[in-house]
Amino acid sequence: MIDIKGLIGKEICMEISGKTIFTGILIDIGLDLAVLFDGLKYLYIPLMHMHTMKENLNPEISAETPLNSPIQNNSETGLSYRKILNNAKGCFLEIFVTGNRSIHGYITSVMNDYIAFYSPVFKTMIISMQHLKWFTPYHTQLTPYTLSNESLPVVPSTIPLARSFDEQLQKYQGQLVVFDMGDHPDKVGLLKGISNNIVHLINASGESIFWKQYHLKTAHLP
Repeated sequence: MIDIKGLIGKEICMEISGKTIFTGILIDIGLDLAVLFDGLKYLYIPLMHMHTMKENLNPEISAETPLNSPIQNNSETGLSYRKILNNAKGCFLEIFVTGNRSIHGYITSVMNDYIAFYSPVFKTMIISMQHLKWFTPYHTQLTPYTLSNESLPVVPSTIPLARSFDEQLQKYQGQLVVFDMGDHPDKVGLLKGISNNIVHLINASGESIFWKQYHLKTAHLP
């Protein structure tokens, strides 16, 4: 039996999808999530994106690092990705989904395979849990962009949400939608329909664009 938990408390190197490498103290690890401390912040990394992990034989982070996760798990069955997402609701987070671009805000709802996330820049977004690479909580005294509580109230979303990412996208048909924060011009357009995991968009030039839904990571209405 592989005892990966034997690395808890040790400094490790982890490579995830996109050739991103983290170095930090392994705070906790479960079947689908790891928590690292890199000397400055805590990183929550879904293990579906992990490629390799090994002990760093030349550690650089102080061994006196606190070993408590700032987002409590509160589960007798061990660390859980879904449980941590639920417990993080309302906490200010920085999350990474695509490339080097991060999104700042907080989780409002955790559904079957996606989260609803409120960003002061993009407003309410839906983000596929399959594509969420990692996230880190803010220090308690900070808010995104140093906005006041009046400008960035932490309130539950009042938007009715479908159970799955696919069903929520179906509700956006006939509306202008931005996928993946508009990282490609053809990911902004009028959503005409979804069928057999294919998303039909009409771009700004009036052309039909067809995207494989699985590769779309986030969506929001402008």
